[in-house]
Amino acid sequence: MNTKTDFLVIGSGIAGLTLAKKLAHLSPEDNILLITKEKLEEGSTFYAQGGIACVWNDSDNFEKHIQDTLSAGDGLCNEKVVRKILTQAPERINELIEIGVQFKRNSDGKYDLGKEGGHSERRILHVNDQTGQSIEKKLIANVKKIKNLEIKEHWCAINLYAKNYKCYGAYVLDQESGIIHNIAAKATILATGGAGKIYLYTTNPDIASGDGIAMAYRAGATISNMEFYQFHPTCLYHPYAKSFLITEAMRGEGAILKNVRGREFMQDYHPSKELAPRDIVSRAIDSELKKTGDDYVYLDIASYKSPSFIKSHFPGVYETCLKFNIDITKDAIPVVPAAHYCCGGVMAGVNGSTGVKNLFVIGESACTGLHGANRLASNSLLEGVVGAHECAETLALLSSDLKIKEFEQWEPGHAVPSTEAVIITQNWDEVRRFMWNYVGIVRTDKRLQRAKKRINMLQDEINQYYWDFKIEKNLVELRNLVTVAKIIIVSAISRKESRGIHYNLDHPDKSELSRATIIKRPW
Repeated sequence: MNTKTDFLVIGSGIAGLTLAKKLAHLSPEDNILLITKEKLEEGSTFYAQGGIACVWNDSDNFEKHIQDTLSAGDGLCNEKVVRKILTQAPERINELIEIGVQFKRNSDGKYDLGKEGGHSERRILHVNDQTGQSIEKKLIANVKKIKNLEIKEHWCAINLYAKNYKCYGAYVLDQESGIIHNIAAKATILATGGAGKIYLYTTNPDIASGDGIAMAYRAGATISNMEFYQFHPTCLYHPYAKSFLITEAMRGEGAILKNVRGREFMQDYHPSKELAPRDIVSRAIDSELKKTGDDYVYLDIASYKSPSFIKSHFPGVYETCLKFNIDITKDAIPVVPAAHYCCGGVMAGVNGSTGVKNLFVIGESACTGLHGANRLASNSLLEGVVGAHECAETLALLSSDLKIKEFEQWEPGHAVPSTEAVIITQNWDEVRRFMWNYVGIVRTDKRLQRAKKRINMLQDEINQYYWDFKIEKNLVELRNLVTVAKIIIVSAISRKESRGIHYNLDHPDKSELSRATIIKRPW
């Protein structure tokens, strides 16, 4: 079915919603279509606990925040980009406050600024441990009032339509009707988030299958630094708890990591102990688990803070853990590291511009140069709002010069309904398991080469399945997931050093020369 719109936005997290809101205001004559493959709120933004980093009080300054970010990025940040994004923080956050986001205040009326790993000052604005949820709800309420914005839930992007490095729109599956729309647009904006579902353990929701990165790659965009996949050190370990992150802010408020015998261990790995950067804390936990053979370590806040403090600062964690019979005011929390954030992505400017004309990528799907080899905690929500702002201004300026060009409808060929759903499940499980074992927190050359052999075999199987059977969401996600997995593997193999969150036992030292990893079609 042919559909036309001026701007097609794919994704409904902080980046996609902020972009849609701002672009609708800046270009009131243009129509905007925002699609998301699940409900609007279902994405990583909603589950973001910690907060959003911003220089806010007199004891802090932009230079400190910039240096903290550059230090975490371990030589691969683009300093101009870092300065551009971080210095916009107060203005962008004030815009969130204007739409009703109520960041936590102290009794004196000042904002309760948190401190997280890698930060030299308290600068994390938060809504207790439900910051992302609060922001997402306010943005959704706001965009639903916009007249020139149409929203479609349960619409899954299949692929971009691009030729000669120019994007014309996308093929999109309406999951409820089964109809495939070819949506032609002046510009297409990907705000599809990360790819945590590639790994066996992740803090991400199920929708994080790397769709935007995979589609942009197939369209000819350059992909950069995908070997730098950040693992959050503390995900709740419980057989029935799925993807629940224990916020880093808890360690910022004094929680201590201990092994199952009660021994503190972070002093063995870094002078900052629990407040060391995430990659160091994740590797420390991984090392402890390998040494002891245990399945988890403990994060203990109960021994150091009062029950009233814990309940007021971490209500979401408290309530969720209670569901699994863990009272965090009395008990230590069993935790393991889990895939959390994609520091690489589609190479893009701060405004989302890419090497493919009329294709823009913002948020976690983009690699702007802010994060380098390791993201500083709570910089991601900030990048989302700043990128959306810059992208909206750029598109509004370009709008009158851009044209909609329709393209051919989706051709199903001889595809038939699938009777082999078990194949998708099996392939999915296999990818996630070997990515965790071979391309996880600690890597070796042998593990990476083994992963490459497996991914090549699976990619052939999945591509054949993709063309033989009718399109449905799980198949689209699996195809994208295996594409991004291969990009991560190839990127990791090419980096013959250890830097940031890429740690290879066969190359433990850091090279004197810092370089970005660049992947383009063909591999």
